[in-house]
Parts: sequence; structure tokens; C-alpha cells
Amino acid sequence: MIAQPDFSPDDAEQYPIRLAGVYKSYCVGAVTTPVLYGVDLAVRRGTCVYLAGPSGSGKTTLLSILGCILSADRGEVRIFGRDLAGLPPRELTALRRDRVGFVFQRFHLIRGLNALENVCVPLILGGTPRRAAAERGMTLLEAMDLADKAAAHPRNLSAGQCQRVALARALACDPELILADEPTASLDADNGRQIMELLRRLTTEEGRTAVVVTHDTRIFPFADYVFRLEGGRIAPTEEPAPTASCQEG
Repeated sequence: MIAQPDFSPDDAEQYPIRLAGVYKSYCVGAVTTPVLYGVDLAVRRGTCVYLAGPSGSGKTTLLSILGCILSADRGEVRIFGRDLAGLPPRELTALRRDRVGFVFQRFHLIRGLNALENVCVPLILGGTPRRAAAERGMTLLEAMDLADKAAAHPRNLSAGQCQRVALARALACDPELILADEPTASLDADNGRQIMELLRRLTTEEGRTAVVVTHDTRIFPFADYVFRLEGGRIAPTEEPAPTASCQEG
């Protein structure tokens, strides 16, 4: 079972994600809307964890905090053992760029670039020479069974192919943590299954950690644990996912 955090720094390698008492609200004018109410969460390295729950429960907000996009109003957020509250913007950017990969519901591929160029974007932004970036990009497209689509633009790819390109892009900088926001929402059952099989393999075989926000109960068998976020809080108990059905079916 995944233990709740006690924030011992010696456990940073075992638990790359550790949250305690995290609160977050949004302010629009004079109106303040609370979203997260004291979230506690620890995620073990090499596991694939899902965050489920109704719309508006704070799932995407929590994912954005984990990805160093939003900051918590209060509480402790440690990613890879580092307290995010104490990091300057430049270090947060480097952490997000170099150690976290993002997969989005609607792919967010750049329409004017082909598949290979899309995968290479984070590498080039990080200073990788273009030739080395192209070699890394082709290796990833081959792993996604998309080598023959390297020159294709997003408009000429299916939804499933676009999501595999997006996953390859998320892996370009070899991140330790993958964050996915509704990655199967735009896909049919077969394509959704393929994406989650790939993501599951990345965690079990390569020791990465993945956190997936989803409403899609069809993909629950691909998770190690499913946490429910309700009313801005993590439910008291986590659900071990039925991984045996993943292997059987």
C-alpha cells in the first residue's frame, strides 16, 4: 500500500511526490473559490497513480501543482525531495523542463510542425543540437510505432497517432515524472488502451512515475492505485487497481 507522507528527507528517492496539507484557491475580483483543502499524498517511484473524481474536484489543479505550473497557497509540496516553495522561478522552470513530461487531453501538437519536429521541440528548447534532437526524436517515434509518420503533420494523423506523438514528446527529455491530464478523453477504447499500455510499460519497465487525471473508468486496470479527489480532498483510502485484468485482457 502507498503510505501517507511523513516527509522524511531520506525517502525522497522512494517517494518523488510528497504533499502535506496543500490548499489552493482561485481569486476572481472579490470572489475567492477554494479548490484544494489540505491534500496529503505520497506517490512511490515506479508506480502509475490515477486521480479520479467529479469535475471541479481539483484534479487538474493538483496536477498543475505537481508539474510546477501552479503554486500552492499553503502546505508542503516536495517533488524529487525539493520543497517547491523554496525554489526561485528559474529553478522551477528547469525542474519542469528537465524532469517532468506532460501529456494533454487534446494533444497540443504544433500544427505547422510534423511529428518528428513536434517531438524535438522540448529538446531544442533545452539546448540540444538539432541533429542529436532529431536522432532522439526518431528513436521515440520508433518506440511508438510511428517511424513511418515522422514527416506527417498533425492534421494527417489519427487521434491515437497524435496522442502517441504527444507521449513521445513528453518523453523527449527523459523525464522521471509523467503527468497526464485526461489522456484518453479524445480517444476510442482501442486507442485509449494502447496509450495506457505504453504509459504503464514506461513505469514498470523504466522506473518512471506517472500521475494520470481521468474520468475514464475503462483504463483503471492500468493503474497501480486510484485515488479519489472529492471536495478538494483525497479520499481517506486508496484503491489498488485490478492489475491482473490488465495482464489478462
